[in-house]
Amino acid sequence: MDPVIPIALLSILLGAVIALLFFKTYFIKRKSEINSIAKPEPQSDPKKPTKPAQSVTKKSHAKPHSHASDKDQNKRHHSLDLNTLKGHGDSVSGLCFSSDGRSLATACADGVVRVFKLDDASSKSFKFLRINLPAGGHPVAVTFSDDASSVVVASETHFGASLYMYGEEKAKPTNDSKQQSKLPLPEIKWEHHKIHDKSAVLTLVGAAATYGSADGSTVVASCSEGTEIKLWHGKTGKVLGSADTNQLKNTMATISPNGRFIAAAAFTADVKVWEIVYSKDGSVKEVPKVMQLKGHKSAVTWLCFTPNSEQIITASKDGSIRTWNINVRYHLDEDPKTVKVFPIPLHDSNGATLHYDRLSLSPDGKILAATHGSTLQWLCVETGKVLDTADKAHDGEITWMEWSPKTIPTGTGQTFVLATASVDKKVKLWAAPSLHST
Repeated sequence: MDPVIPIALLSILLGAVIALLFFKTYFIKRKSEINSIAKPEPQSDPKKPTKPAQSVTKKSHAKPHSHASDKDQNKRHHSLDLNTLKGHGDSVSGLCFSSDGRSLATACADGVVRVFKLDDASSKSFKFLRINLPAGGHPVAVTFSDDASSVVVASETHFGASLYMYGEEKAKPTNDSKQQSKLPLPEIKWEHHKIHDKSAVLTLVGAAATYGSADGSTVVASCSEGTEIKLWHGKTGKVLGSADTNQLKNTMATISPNGRFIAAAAFTADVKVWEIVYSKDGSVKEVPKVMQLKGHKSAVTWLCFTPNSEQIITASKDGSIRTWNINVRYHLDEDPKTVKVFPIPLHDSNGATLHYDRLSLSPDGKILAATHGSTLQWLCVETGKVLDTADKAHDGEITWMEWSPKTIPTGTGQTFVLATASVDKKVKLWAAPSLHST
């Protein structure tokens, strides 16, 4: 027999054994990774001994988590910086406060929606509820529905965007007193897929419809990266209506605080406004376009309504901020009027004016928060003057921000709190500046 043949056979056999060991190790590792992603973080059993350094206090909610906030004053670079939520595993693209201001929901690219309890914005740690989205998608935007236990989430997949509404399932009666304090995780109450065909969702906002004959239910607007905007009933998931900007591509859309108007910034310098017309039974009758804000010389990058729903503030690439009065008799062809124009007070190293990426108005209508990249500014709405600036509010682009609708305790008092999200995997809480700041 040729001596080469046994050597070749031995080589093949050794190669097969090595390959088998490699694939076995690989699949064991993958199984472990999948299990760690699919399963929520384990809740410690009070009957089992726990490590002294990680002892858990009283648990009053299903799957509560606690994460340490950044309380080291040396790490803070700004006087308005209250706290940092650092428990996210990836970029945070959206957040929303509940109507009472005590819950903050965040949408993270790690596939998890977290609902933090903000009893005190200066706490050393916050309990939060963890909601794992269905496999194959990651949350990009979030808003609350009728109460703090109902959350509407926009999820992005390779096939388009989906909407999920998570609501708490009522605890089942039990004779075991030890189980009565444990509530099940929120479950999906309704869902819709490919809500804008294959287009992604840019913004998702909700508002309680209190205008006219509206019944107070939450209406939710999803804005696609195309030209479509859809209106949803927060509790039932029913499609209430839609609008089309017809401007190549959208930038964002929002709803007025009273649920009456939808306004959108898109590819052009004009802003279109639609009215949500309610029937006597509280249902939505139609969503006609009623106004157009004309005056900017370049694309509008963001907009927001004032708390009374009668004015809109816009920021444009033309370097200006405008305040518009939309409380006009549009049915008599009366046009919205510009009541204020301010230059954007943000410049690069060469003195060129920068544009704002996002705006958010405080609930009292007095302070306008604005961002550009990782820079955060607070402006006086009345004068347009800068109240304060955080040049590097985050270690990356700020992706979303929102004011708490009510004041929140901060250890030394109560104040309106601004929450900002970023690609740096953090959510920060900021105190409102004094209107007498210079």
